Order: sequence, then structure tokens, then C-alpha cells
Amino acid sequence: MKGAADRWSNPGEYERYMGRWSRLVAREFLSWIAVPWRQRWLDVGCGTGALSETVLSRCQPAELVGLDRSPAYVAAARHARRETFAHFLAADATRLPVRAAHFDAAVSGLVINFIPDPARAVEQMTMSVRPGGTVALYAWDYAGRMEMLRHFWDAAVSLDPAARELDEGRRFPICSSTALAALFTAAGLDDVETRALEVPAEFESFDDFWQPFLSGDAPAPGYCLSLSEGHRANLRSAVRERLPVQPDGRIELVARAWGVMGGRTED
Repeated sequence: MKGAADRWSNPGEYERYMGRWSRLVAREFLSWIAVPWRQRWLDVGCGTGALSETVLSRCQPAELVGLDRSPAYVAAARHARRETFAHFLAADATRLPVRAAHFDAAVSGLVINFIPDPARAVEQMTMSVRPGGTVALYAWDYAGRMEMLRHFWDAAVSLDPAARELDEGRRFPICSSTALAALFTAAGLDDVETRALEVPAEFESFDDFWQPFLSGDAPAPGYCLSLSEGHRANLRSAVRERLPVQPDGRIELVARAWGVMGGRTED
């Protein structure tokens, strides 16, 4: 079941599931870290390109390199952006194929908990930026106010206690300001700061909320798809009962991520 829960193979389905919220929180993140224009950027774990796309549209970078372990996601990001100074490559976050001290900013969005050695990934990001450069990332608040996932997993665990082991709020400990700050401090970064990044997660209807959970891509949809038809129907009903559905069918939630940033020590 764990292998299915961790599948990352369909960029289009992931966009329906999480991409719309990823883009909103990317804007909040970039406004917060306030890297100047015309800088060189590295996006580690770029996925389908939500953060890279936002950097390109808002920050006027001199160069952007996006790296992700999934060739399918890299292809989707590359197809979406045709700027000559933007490059997307398949690569391991713990062995970055980039020059040391080349970038002004190394960033990462919503991927740190899916990297087998997150400390090594942050060390690699730190090495990739020039002295005085910025290292920053953000992760969903899986255990708190990433509400679409909390409603899903709380309902799943109420029906199937074994689902607790797949709950991202339990599996992924780097989803709080304290854990993120500790990760960056251990990497030797200076002036480490954290911030809650909240955006509205609005759904037109329950079907708009539920359909993306049937894709199989990412942990919660992977778990959902692993269930028998009957158990999946029971889960659907349990999730619906927990949601604050408005009289017109709309559902208004909050999607919160925690951001962290620090600076590489000047030589």
C-alpha cells in the first residue's frame, strides 16, 4: 500500500489535486522571502513547475534551473515554460548536478518530506548558493491547517485505524515551524526565520473536492485508490460528513504551509 501511496506519475492529475493551491502558496512564499529581481534561481523538487512558474512571472530571474526526480513532472514543467534562461532537469535532490556557489537563491516547494535524506538536500541547496545567498522552502502543515488533507485522513483513520501510518501528518515530521527551523540551523544557515503561509482552498462542490482523490498520485489519492469500491464509498461518505458544506454546495477551507528561510554565511 505504501508504494501506491507514494506514486508520482501523472502531472495532469496532480495539478487537479494540489497544483491550484501550490500556485497560491508560492505567491505568498515569494512575497515573504523578497529575493531581488534579476537573480539566479534553483528550484529543487520543482514538480510540475508551480514554484518555478511563479518565480518566472513575478521575479524576473536572470536564470532559473528546476530539478525533480520524476522525468514526467520535469517534462510537464519544461513544456509549460519556453524561456531560454529556464532549464528543467531530472535529478536527485541529495546529489544536485549544479555548480557550487552559483545561484543567488535555492528554493523548494512542498517536497522536503518526500526526500529520503532532507538534511542532505538542504546541505546541497546551501552549497549551491553564493555566500550571502538565500535558501528557503515550504511544506504543507500536514498535522494542522492543511485542511483538505486533515479532513481526509481523520475520516480515513476513523474507518481504518491502519490508515494512521499513511497519514502525512504522522509520516512527515518536517511540517512545523520548529522542525523546519531546526533543519536549517543544522545546515549552518544564518538568520533562520519561519512563517505560516495561508491561502484559501475553495471548492465549487463536494465532487470538486473528492474527484482529485481518485487519481492515485500522491499519498492520500494513493490510499484512496487502494481501497475496494465499497470501502472507498464509505470513506467518501465519512469525508463529506466532516466538511463544512455551504447551502449552495461550496466548501471553503484553509491551506496552510510553513515556510523557512536562511542565508548562507559570507566567506
